[in-house]
Amino acid sequence: MKKIVLVLVIGLLGITLNAQSAKIDFKSDTVDYGVIEKGDDGVRVFKFTNTGDAPLIISKVSSSCGCTIPKKPTDPILPGKVGEIQVKYDTKRVGPIRKAVTVISNAETPTVVLKIKGEVKAPSGK
Repeated sequence: MKKIVLVLVIGLLGITLNAQSAKIDFKSDTVDYGVIEKGDDGVRVFKFTNTGDAPLIISKVSSSCGCTIPKKPTDPILPGKVGEIQVKYDTKRVGPIRKAVTVISNAETPTVVLKIKGEVKAPSGK
């Protein structure tokens, strides 16, 4: 009986050590809009690479408010491949931009918080 248990423990340990995992490596965790005018294009992109050895699946991307709309990749990102998460900020709102975008995936670090910042100014001369 002890031999059977020992074989099972060693087998499970071997499976755990050989487990593959996805890793998400963002080029930058912050997008800086800088100073933009009201009504300007509010679309920006976070680029990342799957540096792991298993497909990366992004299950959810959410923002800290309704003024920022994120769009996640629909297909798995294969090891070594690049993907992107698009965010669209509502530039009709004048004032500072300080928002968070939360990414949930099957990566070794399953939750990553990205940031967008900048300022929306009223058009000059108005």
